[in-house]
Order: sequence, then C-alpha cells, then structure tokens
Amino acid sequence: MNRRGFIHVVAAVAAAATSARRAFAADHGGRAARPLRILILGGTRFIGVHMTQLALDRGHTVTLFNRGKTNADLFPQVEHLHGDRDGQIDALRGHKWDAVIDDSGYVPRHVRLTAELLSPNVSQYLFISTISVYASLAKPVTEESPVGKIPDESVEKVDNTTYGPLKALSEKAALAAMPGRTTIFRPGLIVGPDDSTDRFTYWPARAARGGDFLAPDSPHDPIQFIDARDLAAFALRSVENRVVGTFNVVSPPGKFTIGELVDASIAAANAQVKPEPPPHAVWVPVDFLERQKVEPWMDMPAWVPEKGDEAGAMHTSAARAMHAGLQIRPIAETVSDTLAWHLKRPKAEQDSLKAGIAPQREQEVLSAWKQLKG
Repeated sequence: MNRRGFIHVVAAVAAAATSARRAFAADHGGRAARPLRILILGGTRFIGVHMTQLALDRGHTVTLFNRGKTNADLFPQVEHLHGDRDGQIDALRGHKWDAVIDDSGYVPRHVRLTAELLSPNVSQYLFISTISVYASLAKPVTEESPVGKIPDESVEKVDNTTYGPLKALSEKAALAAMPGRTTIFRPGLIVGPDDSTDRFTYWPARAARGGDFLAPDSPHDPIQFIDARDLAAFALRSVENRVVGTFNVVSPPGKFTIGELVDASIAAANAQVKPEPPPHAVWVPVDFLERQKVEPWMDMPAWVPEKGDEAGAMHTSAARAMHAGLQIRPIAETVSDTLAWHLKRPKAEQDSLKAGIAPQREQEVLSAWKQLKG
C-alpha cells in the first residue's frame, strides 16, 4: 500500500470510529421515545444499580422489589416494594408494569412464582441468565447449544455445580409463564464500576500497585466480558423496543485480548496513580503457571487457556445480540472507570481483593520464573 492509500485507510478508520462513538452515545444516553413503567427485581446491587439509574435517566418510571436489606438508601425517588422471592411476593399483587427486569433469579421455583404472578399484568419479562447454562464450553457456543441439566430438579442449593443448570431451569420457568413475551440474556463475565467480585477489577488494581506483575500465557489470548453499563443499555433498548428471544450478551469473539486488558490497566494506573516503580507485566507461559498451580480465572481473573473443557469459553457467539443492537464500549473506558471506582473504595476493600493471585504468592511465582530464565 502506498502512502496516499495508507492515509485514506487511516482517515476511513478514524471516521468510522467517530461515527461509532456518536452512535454509542446516542443509544446509551438521552430520553426514551416512550416512557415505560418498569419493575426491577433487585436493583440495589451492581447490575441492578446500573439498570435502575439508566432507566431513570431515560425517563422511565421504576419500581424496585427486594428485601430492603442491601443498599436500602439507594434511589429514594422510586417506589420500593419489599418481600422475598421465596414465596413472599404479595407486594407485587395489584400492580401493572410494561416490563420486568429480573436480575435476582437463581432458583427456578422463585422465578416461576414471580413470573406467574406478574404474567396477567406485564407485557415483557427480561431474565438475566448466564453463559454458564451451557452443557459444555469445550467448543464455541451459540444460543442453540445444549444447556446443562441437573439430575434432581428439586435441588435449590446454588453452588459451582448447580448454578448453570438452575439458571437454565429458571429460563424455562420464565418462558413457560410468559410465552412470546420473554427475553433471556446470557451474559459472560460482567464487569465495570461497582463490581465487588474483583474478577476484572484485579487487573487495574494490580497495575496501580506498580512493579512487576504476573500475566498469563500470551497477550494475544482472547477474553470476553460485558461492561455492566452496556448490559443495562441493551436491556433498556430491548424492553423499549419489545425485543424478545435469547441472547448471549458478551463482547464479540476476538474483540478483546488479555494483553489489551493488561495494557489498558497499566495506562489507567499511570494516569490515575503514577505508581513507583511503574507497573510492568511479566508474561509467563501456561505450562509454567500450571506447574506453579496458578489457577486460571481465580488467580488470573478474566482469563482461561484455550484447551480442555473451557477451550471455547472465550469464543462465545455474540452475533445475535450485536444484530439486535448490543454495543460494546472501548476496553480502555471500562478499565479506567473501574480503577477510578476502585480507588474510592474503603482501603480494607482495596487491600483485600476477592479475586486474583495473592501478592506474596505472586512474588514467589515471579521469582521462580526469573530463576528458570536465568
């Protein structure tokens, strides 16, 4: 390509990026064309907070139903109904809403009770599920891939084994109660400000501490996630436009890599904290990490190697959701905003992350790697 051609390509890419940013801003902000009455089951934790705030920003009337025990002082301007998904839902009787957003359903019986009670008086039910419903992630999945099953469907204990199958049964309960009026979202890793799980926050938080830090395998390894604010925007867009169906709500396969996440974390740390010594990623091969018993996902959050039972985990199809209007913000924005939020947390929370390799253990692994490399 000659210099003139290169300049035209760069200009075209820049114009496309500007257009995309403008479209993103228009879709995620402003008022809805038609105000709705929206019931959010939950609404005071992480994704529920973002759902509620965006719904209010777009001019909708919001009612929150929860136990009133978590962040009860949030959103004093909206109607609060209190109860429990485990049968104590009488507060929902006698009301009408245009749409329900269920971000707190984990047990199919609870979802069935709520959806059946609301069915006569609700136009649409949007249920937040998970890609963990799939029976296997050894290969890339689409919305038509088989879901996991549980031998005893009466089980209600949610753990690592039952979480996905129970969510699959919860989807089934919602669909049965409101056929033709149900929207199912299957997000992957949900990230961004207010995420107290630290499964994504670890990376900008670790970069902010400065110095050499452990990074897994190759910067080219793919990762997938969804910013909670993008999830909320797609949810509101879906209820505003009566979009029904099942959608994997993740970033498209190949859009992001662990290297981009690490680089964005370093850039955000240098901009917001300026740690000394500056943060520097040390990339260590997966076979060495395995010998050192460094666990994917928990010790190295947001990352899994492309082999074995989770070889396809970071290649989940997002085509249907993207076609329906899902928009993904730049990774640098998510990382920068997450770090800014993290730095405002109480120091005890900053110093004791729930995910990511422990500092002492990290230094042991780095030392072993440096010794091996000589």
